[in-house]
Amino acid sequence: MLRVLPWLLTLALTIYAVVDCIQTDDSRVRNLPKLVWVLLILVFPLVGSIAWFLAGRPQRPQSGRGPIHRPPPPRGPDDDPDFLRRL
Repeated sequence: MLRVLPWLLTLALTIYAVVDCIQTDDSRVRNLPKLVWVLLILVFPLVGSIAWFLAGRPQRPQSGRGPIHRPPPPRGPDDDPDFLRRL
């Protein structure tokens, strides 16, 4: 059982990395084209998967860093110049 465990973990990591790479938008993939990343992951499963997560996958915004993009608060009728002009 202990001999099989590293192979299963490598297989699971490879499958997850390939699916994640395929589902990622082409414009967000970093450093290499998406097709090259998929081939790298499939040819070198462990190294390619780790490289994908470190260097190819789009960076996720980290909480507490950078600006927070929120929609503007709703405006009331008294804040709307068009509405006030019609009065």
